[in-house]
Amino acid sequence: MSLRFHWFLPTNGGDGRHVVGGGHGVAAGASGRPASVGYLGQIARSAEQLGFEAALTPTGAWCEDAWLSTAMLSSVSERLKFLVAFRPGLTSPTLAAQMAATFQNMSGGRLLLNVVTGGESAEQRAYGDFLDKDARYARCGEFLDVVRRLWAGESVTFEGEHLHVEDAKLGALPSPVPEIYFGGSSPAAGTVAAKHADVYLTWGEPPAAVAEKIEWIRGLAAAEGRTLRFGIRLHVINRDTSGEAWAEAQRLLDAIDDETVARVQAGLRQSESEGQRRMLELNGGRKDDLEIHPNLWAGVGLVRGGAGTAMVGSHEEVADLVQQYADLGIEEFVLSGYPHLESSYWFGEGVLPVLRERGLWSNPYGPAAASPASVPFADGPGRAAS
Repeated sequence: MSLRFHWFLPTNGGDGRHVVGGGHGVAAGASGRPASVGYLGQIARSAEQLGFEAALTPTGAWCEDAWLSTAMLSSVSERLKFLVAFRPGLTSPTLAAQMAATFQNMSGGRLLLNVVTGGESAEQRAYGDFLDKDARYARCGEFLDVVRRLWAGESVTFEGEHLHVEDAKLGALPSPVPEIYFGGSSPAAGTVAAKHADVYLTWGEPPAAVAEKIEWIRGLAAAEGRTLRFGIRLHVINRDTSGEAWAEAQRLLDAIDDETVARVQAGLRQSESEGQRRMLELNGGRKDDLEIHPNLWAGVGLVRGGAGTAMVGSHEEVADLVQQYADLGIEEFVLSGYPHLESSYWFGEGVLPVLRERGLWSNPYGPAAASPASVPFADGPGRAAS
């Protein structure tokens, strides 16, 4: 088994040396590096050089548009795929299917789709969508039904509770058909994932909770006669030693003041997202006792909506935690760190070689990644091992 690793493009207010907050109804925090094509292009090129397969781009009013951002970045990178997050209720299924086909065909098959139903009614209303949460999931199921049929080359007439198309057909089909990534912790989300997802994504909860979620989705998918792959969304802080990694986590935490934590936590508690509720339970709004499982830290979620946990430790310790998740059935890891450019190198040159040696990863682009003994991080920052 070769695990798949993806990185993240910080279009949500940019990047910096501290946690950049935002998401789920909370405005993005300030950053030192704007989300420009130049800087994001650096991250994309570094990710593909290091062996990451794709990069996730978020969606919502708190970040740049994912379709436009990744279309621009596809021209300044070579092989990296783009895991484009989009909201199915804001675009007609025929237009979305056409957009995805165009992206896929013009990028050389570099599109993956992260379907985000939309967990916050207030933000959805700002876009003109006034359905409640359960109705949004029902509409999402109809949407994906139409899109998949169009991608299969069908002429589609569909009249559902929420969507209606007549004699819809694509002039050009996507090659290959984009894989659909889907997350959600509510019963409505599970139903849609079981019927339509290729990969079910969960945020980084402790392994025992992740195991329960995998079992739940596997059962729902089996009832539909389907099997899914599983992925996890995490931040990562890895260094040459455990002490250095935890010191970096503490540096990030020290830069977050109590007033900001209280304000952001109050905003996130208004979220309708079950996954966000579970993230809040992990950090408890506190700044101590945040190691919720060995080498799993909940500090990021104090000021950032969505994925709020990080793997923290030495390269080997982080590889051990990756392996724990892999043993549960997780095959894909969507990762990020602060700053995203430097963190991609810490993980790509620190952890990926360890996983390669364990037989858990091989570079999808062919050439083997550097070995731990040949990278500067392996024997202390700034000097190669002799």
